[in-house]
Amino acid sequence: MGFSTALSGLAAASKNLAVTGNNIANANTTGFKKSRTEFADVYAASLGGVSSITAGSGVRVSNVAQQFNQGNLNFTDNSLDLAISGEGFFSLAASPTDVNNRSYTRAGEFKLDKDGYIVNNQGQALLAYRPNGNTVADGFSTGVMQPIQINTIAGQPRATDELSIVVNLDASKAPAAVTPFDKTNVNTYTSQTSATVYDSFGTSHIFTTYFVNKGVVAGDPTWRVYHYIDGNAVTLQNGNAFGELKFDAVGNLKAPVNTTTGVVDGLFDLAPYAITPATGASDIDISKLSYFGSTQFNQKFSVNELNQNGLPAGQLTGIDIDDEGVIFARFSNGGSKTLGQVALSRFSNPQGLSKLGDTTWGQNAGSGDPVSGQPGSNNFGVIQSGSLEASNVELSKQLVNLIVAQQAYQANAKTITTENQIIQSILNI
Repeated sequence: MGFSTALSGLAAASKNLAVTGNNIANANTTGFKKSRTEFADVYAASLGGVSSITAGSGVRVSNVAQQFNQGNLNFTDNSLDLAISGEGFFSLAASPTDVNNRSYTRAGEFKLDKDGYIVNNQGQALLAYRPNGNTVADGFSTGVMQPIQINTIAGQPRATDELSIVVNLDASKAPAAVTPFDKTNVNTYTSQTSATVYDSFGTSHIFTTYFVNKGVVAGDPTWRVYHYIDGNAVTLQNGNAFGELKFDAVGNLKAPVNTTTGVVDGLFDLAPYAITPATGASDIDISKLSYFGSTQFNQKFSVNELNQNGLPAGQLTGIDIDDEGVIFARFSNGGSKTLGQVALSRFSNPQGLSKLGDTTWGQNAGSGDPVSGQPGSNNFGVIQSGSLEASNVELSKQLVNLIVAQQAYQANAKTITTENQIIQSILNI
């Protein structure tokens, strides 16, 4: 009996040494979670149960339990390096084409494969929620996970439909001496400014505004504004050839006024402009031309603000991932596109997960079903881009555990030696 008891102790101590050694070996493994050896005593029970004077039959290893406490975050220069600060696992597909065979990891060393998919070192694809549109405001389909492909994305052009021009019109300028307005005759207008706008192909066009001082009309300082694209006149939606800006006695914009709210908004709705010569691109339809914030002071004409929402075609320049896991593609045209949101999963019992190697785990009956969610919500952690979660192994503690396990092994070996000496003494009588 003494030999078997000691042998169980040797086996348990050996397992403890193996677990501790594995922790030490993975002290620098990204996303690794340390394990601890859990023991249980063994008793030989009879039909009546275990007697109060029954000696134990040894020890067994009841579990090798991984400890999923947070590891330190190490910052890197790679935006595709991801770390989870808080609860949750990255969801991985076996490959970009096999999304139903899933595993889970805390190791966020991601990169692009030859086809432009975000994958880890084993070629497993990072899963993300599909975007409902091109912006974060459009939301995500949290029931649909898919791999993220990068290199097939181009910066889509966007036609200009909003233009904002904030100017100061020089109050000291006299009304135009020559009428009617003629853009080729500088004596028929007071000031002018230009902006670049884009059509549906991303082709640039020059939008020019001419300002004509009409003096005081019906008690208000009044300026007419004429609009041209590539030298061709653009009328207002109502058919008028020009719009009118009116100012109050202190030089602030007084009209145009929103007909619904009665609030000064400085907005004009231009008629669609058919591109000349025709290219096949859609008409440029600037439905919101705003002069809100413009003034008439006794200062030189100046353009204080000039903004439009169109974009030319662009090339991919980088990938950004925010703390909610939203993946953005950045383009050379200054635009961006939402590609998806990193999908996180958590389990009722993470210690019940199957250990698959390569710092990944698999679902099984002991772990419960995965609960999917978005980073930063529903008790899920946030995403740190440009960071990696270090192993949670503390080397100093593991070295102490190594000494303890070694002593336990030596003590059980001593039990066998002692038992052998006792048997030899009996046999030599």
